[in-house]
Amino acid sequence: MNDANLTEASNKKLAAGLLAIFLGYLGIHKFILGYNTAGLIMLLATVLTCGLAGFVMGVIGVIEGILYLTKTPAEFESIYMQGRKEWF
Repeated sequence: MNDANLTEASNKKLAAGLLAIFLGYLGIHKFILGYNTAGLIMLLATVLTCGLAGFVMGVIGVIEGILYLTKTPAEFESIYMQGRKEWF
């Protein structure tokens, strides 16, 4: 891994982690990582249930945000950017 990849991973890790914690119920953090299907599932679950599923999506978002932020940039890149692990 080169420094450019680690810098990109570090930036995406911070952005996705914070968005997951604060706006996780909308799935925006999934779109940042390129997981459009997973992001759409979270967004539609919240919108189509008039926010009722938003609580569950918010809990998922907080858990994922904490997981993202506790990884090193190298681990984050390997798991979420190269390995494409969409959920937890």
